[in-house]
Amino acid sequence: MEDNNTKLQQNSPETKPAPLKARKRKRRFGDRSDGYRLRSLQPMSKVSPYIMPNRSGASVYFHESIEITEAENYIRKKRNQGLKGFGMMHLLLAAYVRVISQRPAANRFISGQRIFSHDDDIIVALTIKRDMTLEAEETIVKVHFSPTDTADDVYAKLQKLIEENREDNPDSNFDNTAKIFNYIPGLLLKNAVWLLKVLDYFGLMPKALVEISPFHGSMFITSMGSLGIPPVFHHLYDFGNIPVFLSFGAKYKRTELKPDGTPVQRKYIDYNIVCDERICDGFYLASSFKLFKTYFRNPHVLDEKPETVIHDVD
Repeated sequence: MEDNNTKLQQNSPETKPAPLKARKRKRRFGDRSDGYRLRSLQPMSKVSPYIMPNRSGASVYFHESIEITEAENYIRKKRNQGLKGFGMMHLLLAAYVRVISQRPAANRFISGQRIFSHDDDIIVALTIKRDMTLEAEETIVKVHFSPTDTADDVYAKLQKLIEENREDNPDSNFDNTAKIFNYIPGLLLKNAVWLLKVLDYFGLMPKALVEISPFHGSMFITSMGSLGIPPVFHHLYDFGNIPVFLSFGAKYKRTELKPDGTPVQRKYIDYNIVCDERICDGFYLASSFKLFKTYFRNPHVLDEKPETVIHDVD
């Protein structure tokens, strides 16, 4: 009898697993600065962006609660190893990066009614406060990960970016760009945003702007846990191309019964995912969600690089 992984490989458009090495894809006409156009997809995949032209109308909503005993043990271990401030955010990101290494279609995006892949570039946007006070300003940062990154790699890349955007360096590239747009009168700003959308539709937006934009990437992640509230289902933006928005909430306790009827208290967190369903089929998406939960429940595998990395089709 075939297992689920075998079935998934037969029904998905991916290539065979590849050894751990950098993949160099040649740019072709129709590719974008932030992705490669996928030309060998099934006809329905190519038609769906025209049937559902906007991300807001093609969104699916996924909710999950997960017990975090192993996660908390892992976080304590990482902090004892010297990874100061290692927390749920780092663990969720490490699990997500590992999922992309095995389910690369989850790193696709739609732009100009065409399907593209970020390939081995996993781009995550998140909002950070420059200081944990009510008065502190917020800024949005983007961090690039690789499918071969371990939990330690994810931590190092994210912490480096956070340190660079602390209060002693008040203006990020995103902040400076937002200030420039703020000086444009309302009617002209509306036309300027329209022009950017047109350029983005045809893949002609300057690479520097794409890199600054928090609306372009693989995923946007936000923590409601730091605010002490449950996660929200955050909408996807029709501007840009981010296909996944992940929100996770505060820890909470739940009383459950053991098989022998003894009550026990366990800790949980909830997380919500809003995803653009056009990037891959439902079976593939469900498999990605399950794999994400597997890595979160068994985080120790994230200390080692994956044995193989699966690449998307051309």
